Amino acid sequence: MAPVQISPYGSWKSPITSDLVASGSITLGQVVLDGPDVYWTEMRPAEGGRNVIVKRTPDGRVADLTPAPFNARTRVHEYGGGAFTVSRGVVFFSNFDDQRLYRQEPGQEPRAFTSAAELRYADGVVDSARGRMICVQEDHTGSGEAVNSLVALPLHGGQSSSVLVAGADFYSSPRLSPDGRTLAWLSWDHPNMPWDGTELWIAGVDSDGSLGQPSLVAGGNEESIFQPEWSPDNVLYFVSDRTGWWNLYRRRDGVIEPLVRMDAEFGRPQWVFASGTYGFESAQRMVCAYQQNGSWSLATLDTASGKLEPVNTGYTAMGRGDLKVAHGKAFFIAGSPTEPMSLLQLDLASGAIQVLRSSGDLEVDSGYLSVPEAVQFPTEDGMMAHGIYYPPHNRDYAASSQERPPLLVKSHGGPTDAASTALDLKIQYWTSRGFAVLDVNYGGSTGYGREYRERLKGRWGIVDVDDCVNGARYLVQRGLADGDRLAIDGGSAGGYTTLAALTFRDVFKAGASLYGVSDLEALAKDTHKFESRYLDGLIGPYPERRDLYLERSPIHHTQQLSCPLILFQGLDDKIVPPDQAEAMFEAVRAKGLPTAYLAFPGEQHGFRRAENIKRVLEAELYFYSKVFGFQLADPIEPVSIENLQS
Repeated sequence: MAPVQISPYGSWKSPITSDLVASGSITLGQVVLDGPDVYWTEMRPAEGGRNVIVKRTPDGRVADLTPAPFNARTRVHEYGGGAFTVSRGVVFFSNFDDQRLYRQEPGQEPRAFTSAAELRYADGVVDSARGRMICVQEDHTGSGEAVNSLVALPLHGGQSSSVLVAGADFYSSPRLSPDGRTLAWLSWDHPNMPWDGTELWIAGVDSDGSLGQPSLVAGGNEESIFQPEWSPDNVLYFVSDRTGWWNLYRRRDGVIEPLVRMDAEFGRPQWVFASGTYGFESAQRMVCAYQQNGSWSLATLDTASGKLEPVNTGYTAMGRGDLKVAHGKAFFIAGSPTEPMSLLQLDLASGAIQVLRSSGDLEVDSGYLSVPEAVQFPTEDGMMAHGIYYPPHNRDYAASSQERPPLLVKSHGGPTDAASTALDLKIQYWTSRGFAVLDVNYGGSTGYGREYRERLKGRWGIVDVDDCVNGARYLVQRGLADGDRLAIDGGSAGGYTTLAALTFRDVFKAGASLYGVSDLEALAKDTHKFESRYLDGLIGPYPERRDLYLERSPIHHTQQLSCPLILFQGLDDKIVPPDQAEAMFEAVRAKGLPTAYLAFPGEQHGFRRAENIKRVLEAELYFYSKVFGFQLADPIEPVSIENLQS
């Protein structure tokens, strides 16, 4: 091995290239079991961000099912999820381009079975006995706000959908009991988001397929219900945060019973459909996942005794795709600090785990990987905040003992979401070049109970910003970061936190906003239905509290911003429209600050194409190299930076 080379932070040469990050990884999504076969989706940047349904048979044969150009992705709630299901070998999926539902028989091409109207579908369950699918429908045919409902669709097409349940603003999780006699579902209304308050309903299914009188099981404006599921013996289970933590419950003989009482999260924010954290091996035994202190664990649960037995898997992060359980086996997507997110098969008898598909098949020598550390640090109002700290690490390089590394603080999206501990080459791209990284789970993040989640209520742009600022200060005080080279980045809501931190605080010296919000009022006026009232809880009702929207919008206070900023934006983004980034860019440029704006045609909310993922990574690194004054180890396509003094 060659001797370690002394070189400034940021200038280290790394084998974790932007090409490796962009093309060498996929995103694993929804998991579905059908008999002995397992199915899942893969979002592939190398195929333009196409979502492909993949099938694996028990003998290990793996095959793509959805041929190009089909893209198994739904736009219900814009974030999608629950885009496909399988019944007796037949695949049913939503195609992104036209949002129609398609039926794909084994060995056959997909055939549409819904009309070309402005309708979207998600979270379907097949009702085989009645030859139909029950799913969420989002109707965009009218001139006003989209209308959501639960509908039944004939599996062979030829007839229009029949509405089963309507009247609420949102629906999810239609689940038919094994005997086909009862349907369960979730609903909620503006201004609630599903992690604020939802209702769990059931109704009998009549012989003609219509529903009887609905009955409210649990939930309300202050109780979030997640993942209703039927056990094999027709008992309804669900997750509720009625105690302040998402714990497991069931409704048996008309009585709701807690299964587990723990300061742990057995649920997660319902940003996408078909997300699940538990499943049944039998009526007597469940497999479930739960999160404590930012780390996920797996366990089995005896439904009679309530005994929870942890399963030592070595994995600490869970994907949003369903945890699915069959006799003797569990299938789930998980990762760890040294393993990327992967589809795993757990043998419940032996505890053996088999990797069925990794999100990153390319091997990276561990000598180039930074191992993260969970940190807690003091923040405002005597509270503690959480984060994941990654030190700079590259086996071939070290910096002078007098130098402290630049720090990149990452602010996750949502903002009701959480940073993951799974191996992420996008983070390792930075640490292997000599950056320290702090991925902040600011107040409002999930995984720490409802009280921590609600720290952000009415205080978005304050609590999240304070926690990012205090996390950076904490690492500087420990001698782990250079206080003169602090940067912050984030996407979507994390982009807003980034812009607010740069505008309203003077700690960070540079930043990058990816499809971030600069004008809260504009967002309140122009966004999709799912989030159209989200800001009521995060900021205040609009227009009654317009003063707060103006007060916390970076675009109205650019006179306070005094550091360089780079912005990235997809031009087809329907969640945060491009004019948000464009207005911020023009304002910063007019101030004479170094700034750059990169726009990407064809990209929506989040970058899915390999060439764009590569460009964003390299452009952000290039920008910081100019701002912080370090030399790059490899040539990068230059970025046009306005107002940059040579």
